[in-house]
Amino acid sequence: MSERPVLEDRECPLSTTVQHVGEWWTLLILHDAFDGYTRFDQFQESLGISSSMLTTRLKTLVADGLLERRPYQANPVRHEYVLTGLGRSLRPVIVALAAWGNSRLAPEERSIFTAGPAASPAMRDRYAGPGRGGRVSG
Repeated sequence: MSERPVLEDRECPLSTTVQHVGEWWTLLILHDAFDGYTRFDQFQESLGISSSMLTTRLKTLVADGLLERRPYQANPVRHEYVLTGLGRSLRPVIVALAAWGNSRLAPEERSIFTAGPAASPAMRDRYAGPGRGGRVSG
């Protein structure tokens, strides 16, 4: 099996999509970004990812236009990583992947999407929604 994609693969929409978001850490970082995480230390603490791997993944997500890197502190300069419109457009994909995974678990092992600890009040309200109970973080 060839490690480099052939021309036909590069022209396939699924193949090009997987090149951008098909890596394990990338999907988990995007999931955390949807939960409201924006800062390096938040991603690192949530995922238990090494700083070098996180740096690499964040740079790729920025280069691919899925996250925007912008300063939030001047001295010392610190940056946050915010979903772009293109990044936000992946939300249904992430939800579908999670739903597919959940459907293969025993009922007591299944999870639901809830607002994470870094979520804004608006995000918490959206996850709480009608009939969902309180504002559960996760």
